[in-house]
This record gives sequence, C-alpha cells and structure tokens, in this order.
Amino acid sequence: MSEPARERASAARLLRQVVVNRRTTDQAFAERAPSPLVQEMVLGSLRHFYSLRAAVDGSLREPLRQKDQDVYCLMIVGAYQLRHMRVPDHAAIFETVAAVRILGKNWARGLVNAVMRRLSREPAEPHCEHPRWLEAALTGDYGAAAADIMAADNTRAPMCLRVNLLRTTAEDYDAQLAAAGLTARKPGRPEAADTGDGPRLGHGPESRILETPVPVDRLPGFEDGLVSVQDAGAQLAAPLLAGEPGSAAGRVLDACAAPGGKLFQLLERQPGLRATALESSADRLAAMQAEAVRLGHTGVDARLADAATLDWWDGTGFDYVLVDAPCSGTGTLRRHPDIKVLREAADLTGLTDLQRRLMANLWRVVEPGGTLLYCTCSILTVENDDVVAQFLAQHPDAREAGRPLTTGRPTRHGWQLLPTDPDTDGFYFARLRKAPPAGDPT
Repeated sequence: MSEPARERASAARLLRQVVVNRRTTDQAFAERAPSPLVQEMVLGSLRHFYSLRAAVDGSLREPLRQKDQDVYCLMIVGAYQLRHMRVPDHAAIFETVAAVRILGKNWARGLVNAVMRRLSREPAEPHCEHPRWLEAALTGDYGAAAADIMAADNTRAPMCLRVNLLRTTAEDYDAQLAAAGLTARKPGRPEAADTGDGPRLGHGPESRILETPVPVDRLPGFEDGLVSVQDAGAQLAAPLLAGEPGSAAGRVLDACAAPGGKLFQLLERQPGLRATALESSADRLAAMQAEAVRLGHTGVDARLADAATLDWWDGTGFDYVLVDAPCSGTGTLRRHPDIKVLREAADLTGLTDLQRRLMANLWRVVEPGGTLLYCTCSILTVENDDVVAQFLAQHPDAREAGRPLTTGRPTRHGWQLLPTDPDTDGFYFARLRKAPPAGDPT
C-alpha cells in the first residue's frame, strides 16, 4: 500500500480520536507524533469541520454506523484535500479510496469513491466553521465584527518565538537565525510606543515572529534553552504584570503555571523575582519542570497544588500574582481547532465558576500594594469582563491598574486581544492592585 494512502488512514484515525473519542489533538498526537502532512490533514479537517461535515452528510443516504466512524472521518479528510489542499482531485480520490483497505473496511471503497467524486464536482458552500453556540456568543459580544473574527479563526497562526534574555541577546539570536537560513521580525509595534494618546506597552526585545514556521529542532540553540515558542499575545503578560526588564523584585506566584511560558518569560525579564508555581496536574508539572531545566530556571519553587484552595500557602504574601485561568480557549482556535468540535456552551458554567473561585481565593495571597494579573485565552465576555466585574463588586480593596497596549482594545475592566489583531491569538488581561495599608500614601 502506498505511503500517501497510509498517511490518509493515519489522519482518519487521529481525527476519529478527536471527533468520536473526544480527545484533544495534543492528546492524540502525544502517542505518536504525526508527519507534517498528517498533522496538516487533521488540523485542517478540524479547522473546516463544520462545512466538511455538511458536505459529506449531504452526500450520504444515511449515517454510518458507530463502528464505521473511521470511514466517516476518512471522508472528512478526503473532503479537506479536495476543498483546501493543493492536491489534484484524482490523487486525493485515489489515495483516499486506497486508505479504506488500510482501515480494514474494504466494503466501503465504493461508497468513499462515490462521495469523493461527488464532492469534487460540487462547489464549496460558504460556512463560518464554528458551532452555532459559539457563533451566537461571538455575535452577541462583537456584533458585525464577529464575522471577521471567525474568518481569522480559520487561518493558520504565525510561529512566535521568545528569546531567553538570560542566555543571549535578541540581536545575537537574530544573527543565529540568519545563519540558519531563517528570517524573523518583531511583532507589532516596539515596546512603549507612543500612539498619540500617551505611551502604550508593547512587545519586548525578546519577541520574534518567524516568517516561515519550522520544527523546533531547526531553531538554533533550542535544546540549549536560547529560545522558546510562545504566542505573541501571551508574551504581553510578563510586561503587564511587572513592567520593564530589570525593574521588579520580590515574590511572584504563578497560580495555574503549566506549561510555564509566561512565568519563565517573567523571570527572564525580571531575574530579581523569587518564583512559586502551582500546577494541579502531576504530568503537566513534570513537563513544566523539564522546561525550567532547559531554560535554566532551576530556582522556581514548583508545587503540585490546587490554586482554588489555600492548602499550599504558608501565609507569606506575594508582590505579584499571575492568574492564567482555565478557560474555553476560544482565542486560540487557529492553533487548536479541535476546541471548536470539543467545547460546548454548557462548559462555560463550570469554567466561569472556577475562574471566580480562583480570583477570590488568590486575592488573599496578594500583599497590600501588590498586583494581580488575571488573564485568559478566551475572547468571550462572560469569562473576562464579567468575571472581573463581579470580583471588583465583592472586593472593595481592589483597584483597576490596567496599562494600554499597542495592540488590541480596552474593555470595561481590562484589555482584549483578538485573532484579527496582528501576530497574536485572542487574549484577555485585567491588571488589579490591592489597596495599600491604611496610612500608606502609595
């Protein structure tokens, strides 16, 4: 059997794990890393799942049985090739039909052939590629702009790098990239740009956008900890929380720490901080600790603990607290299109309840005069401004202390980035200060 047919069968099996078994792509890919082509077929099929599903369903006389969902997923993969890949129709049809035998479903060869040939003749129907509940939520939050947001969700995200300023300089790393035949640029506007209404905080010298994405093993010095891959929007958390490089000291807590990128960037910018990191998953904690070793952050006090309780706390306050709360992930659909298939509207109730509990609980560990940064990779108001609004109403010692950014837009209580903004995923930030003790003028 040909390798192209094997790759299509592999893509169908992986897609089935997401669509039927409800596993994330990270979980599905972890067992055996797929080839770049297989990964493209799986992620692309998820990115355009709703239109592809409608096209395949419209070509079937009746739904396939549960035990034959691998064949159904193969047809989704085949439809993706026809509609969105630069694969000749005859090759897409031939190799997809050949993949049926690899799946052990030889009876379905005629069915798959017929569906694929029909799809090759029919024009693609326009589709927002989002579940109805999410389409409605985005329209409610953003009005007419929701169409542009959903269109951006269906594109590929850029590859964003973060240079480890403790091990090299941005200029030196630029030279290493050039020597390796790679080109990078700075995202957005320079840090502290003045846009006419005063200085705004932007990306620091460590941030880079790679013009052409490559596997991490092609990045110079990756194994030596010179660089990390981190979205440009996520890289705004560190400057928002603690300001300019070298300007902060004291104690910092990352309450929902894994995979650790925001905390490690903070320590690379602010080496004077003493860090504690909490993570409730043992596997994710171990992965974060391995990443800390790669980057040279061996002084982090990393603990297996639940930030929604205070069982881990010894009563000593923190000057800076980062609450990167679990959320719907609706700002990251370009990188994680499986979220569109796996996430449901009912999930928001549990997520917002957890977000509120985290905020209320972790406010207790913030020193008077200290700063808490609440952030999510959601673009839904219910997880962002609504959570912060309730928190502020219940905590009179909390003061809004936001800083405007060079990208995104202000909200009632924070700052929202969208996938339509240059170079970033969707992120939300709300920066809060705890009132100083009575009599303290600061």
